[in-house]
Amino acid sequence: MKDKLDNIVARYEELNNLLSQPDVSSDIKRMTALAKERSDLEKTVETYRRLKAVEQTIEDLIAMSKEDDPDIREMALAELEENKHAHTNLETELERLLVPKDPNDDKNVIVEIRGAAGGDEANIFAGDLFRMYSRFAESKHWTLDLLSSTPAEAGGFSQVEFTVSGERVYAFLKYESGAHRVQRVPQTESQGRVHTSTATVLVLPEAEDVEVELSMNDVRIDTFRSSGKGGQSVNTTDSAVRLTHEPTGLVVSCQDGKSQHENKATAFKVLRARLHDKVLQERMEKEGEERRSKIGTGDRSEKIRTYNYPQNRITDHRIGFTIQQLDRVMEGRLEPIIDALVAEELERKLKATDAQ
Repeated sequence: MKDKLDNIVARYEELNNLLSQPDVSSDIKRMTALAKERSDLEKTVETYRRLKAVEQTIEDLIAMSKEDDPDIREMALAELEENKHAHTNLETELERLLVPKDPNDDKNVIVEIRGAAGGDEANIFAGDLFRMYSRFAESKHWTLDLLSSTPAEAGGFSQVEFTVSGERVYAFLKYESGAHRVQRVPQTESQGRVHTSTATVLVLPEAEDVEVELSMNDVRIDTFRSSGKGGQSVNTTDSAVRLTHEPTGLVVSCQDGKSQHENKATAFKVLRARLHDKVLQERMEKEGEERRSKIGTGDRSEKIRTYNYPQNRITDHRIGFTIQQLDRVMEGRLEPIIDALVAEELERKLKATDAQ
């Protein structure tokens, strides 16, 4: 571990030197990339330097503990225990910092929610999930923008798609892909029986142009008249856009923007994300073992969570985590569940690192 940390410190110092050079400061794109790399290394470097300082202190205290003066020996031995404890904590922290990070964690996301099994109740639940994520995004000071939606007659959505932009959005929301199951008494149920319905959630990291090879010759662009509850362009102009990626058959539609130009740009953003996701899914299929792990499988059919309203209980089945705080979670307070998922994934990665 020491060699790896020494290499990180050397690279950090090299980045500091590069960022001070005039030819770099005049190249905004390169400067931004180097500054981000330095920022990613900063906490590891600081922690390693603190560890080395504590190691030096421990050496000094061991020498002091051999002094003739009993007061000095007593003081040195007391401080030695404190510094050994600090050393252990810093080593643990460095092990965590050295765990490989998901390269998509800093990205914005595109989220799609669909009502699945359960008819009207599934669509209503899809609307409840949209509200939950909206509240969570608001609490994190993220920006949520609606891309497209198909409201259901009984309430909620048969389908709703939106982007979430902000700091480390994918790092928090990547665990949400999968089937979400709700158990509750529907408003239309006259005899008070609990019904089970499901909605599916798909979370895609936004793909940058360099990550996806997208030829315009492979995309068919169709325009059509928007439909919805209102808006200047709805039902008056062919502002809605549908993209068909012919090699894969992927279809993306967007109609909630104010103009055809805006809808086209948004649709291409979604298409790139879907193509990027397709590549990632194919890669995970090949890797096999990683895809079968408990966290972050991204399996669309996987039942990941149950929301039990009569018992105010929510359970994440991937890690066996249950809390009696369903009412708080539905108001956007997702932190207890996400924190548990993050901790489990980190533990799994640490075990994998130790086994290497």
